[in-house]
Amino acid sequence: MAAKLKTSYFCQNCGYQSAKWMGKCPSCQQWNSFAEEIIAKEDKAKPTWRSEGKQSVAPKPKPIAEIDYTEQPRHITPDKELNRVLGGGIVPGSIVLIGGEPGIGKSTLLLQIALNMPLKVLYISGEESEQQIKMRAERIELPENKSITPATQSECFILTETNTQHIFKHIEQLEPELLIVDSIQTMATSHIESAAGSVSQVRECTAELLRYAKESGTPVFLIGHITKEGTLAGPKVLEHMVDTVLQFEGDRHLTYRILRTIKNRFGSTSELGIYEMRTGGLREVGNPSEILLSQRDDHLSGISIGTTLEGNRPLLIEVQSLVSAATYGTPQRSSTGFDAKRLNMLLAVLEKRGGYRLGTQDVFLNIAGGFRVEDPAIDLAVCLSIVSSYEDIAIPPHTCFAGEVGLGGEIRAVSRIENRIAEAEKLGFRQIFISRYNTKGLEMSRFNMKIHPVAHVGEVIQKLIV
Repeated sequence: MAAKLKTSYFCQNCGYQSAKWMGKCPSCQQWNSFAEEIIAKEDKAKPTWRSEGKQSVAPKPKPIAEIDYTEQPRHITPDKELNRVLGGGIVPGSIVLIGGEPGIGKSTLLLQIALNMPLKVLYISGEESEQQIKMRAERIELPENKSITPATQSECFILTETNTQHIFKHIEQLEPELLIVDSIQTMATSHIESAAGSVSQVRECTAELLRYAKESGTPVFLIGHITKEGTLAGPKVLEHMVDTVLQFEGDRHLTYRILRTIKNRFGSTSELGIYEMRTGGLREVGNPSEILLSQRDDHLSGISIGTTLEGNRPLLIEVQSLVSAATYGTPQRSSTGFDAKRLNMLLAVLEKRGGYRLGTQDVFLNIAGGFRVEDPAIDLAVCLSIVSSYEDIAIPPHTCFAGEVGLGGEIRAVSRIENRIAEAEKLGFRQIFISRYNTKGLEMSRFNMKIHPVAHVGEVIQKLIV
């Protein structure tokens, strides 16, 4: 008599497990997200990625003083933006998860890495055929305008397979130095009887790849799908298992893409890389400030330039505002790329401390270039942009701002002001307004631009607009 299959219910949104079906997930509060999945006991005799003759000895506890540690050099990729977000290159034995919307460029980015890396790379695809990958590889432009030849592709191997047991057999024969999986939701292991993409399959396949990466020292890149809410599909534990989580952002109808670090055990989580999507693949944007500043011939009201920091990278971005009389009753407050609650706070400061009657005005705020800013140093630029649109007076050209605005209208100091000033000077700006509390220890003489220390937002408005 056949044994009865053991099943359980999993939330397809967060991975919460329950013995019975539930209408609402107690973990993520989602409705109708539970699905029944078959649970199979793992056969310990079945090898995962190594044959039985190569099984490693079970580890034993060791005093930390007796553990031998030699720092392994990172694999430096030809992509400077990817090196930046990874913290200086690919760490041996690390597992990196890249998520993003369909068509954003995840597969293109990793295929470029596979073609350009001076390592033996195995690119595993569960979504495309070999011919489709080859066709996409032909369109990718290699550095120095070199065409793709058999010599340049000799170290890049393509495998179209979804069963992890078959994949590990090929890995044992090939012994790659870098593994790319596109995508983790298409992989399936014979140890679990549920369908590919289910919570159990995603978790078990990731665990097998994690064991392979840690035991062999081979870095692994995983491509992950996202849900309609913009989060990575599959159980939340997936993000905890991997070493690094990267998020590919941007509108697929526009040309620019942002690669942002969500989690990184080997570097900073505040770094980002910027790319431009072209017919020949993704191009690195070395100076993103140029694309974040619009090219216009006339000077318009409601536009100001602010300085922000993303990790170690200073950026100058354009803030656009439109203030008009509310003709439909309740005034509208809309912001794109800027926190709506902080916008309401700044509007209240301008009305209380500056005397501007903004309570009867519609206010629309936009950060140019599809960028999202969380740095409070952009507050002063937002305030000046709103006042400029309200008075319909353009801010003088080649002027930028760096300061956080408090509830009293005071301008507070911001971090790394020297880097912000140096970036503005490099882009040709002639004057910058900063907090007077930032002048301590600041050598103004070494900059070839006018630096205005101010204490209150009203001072800036008096000098530039009124």
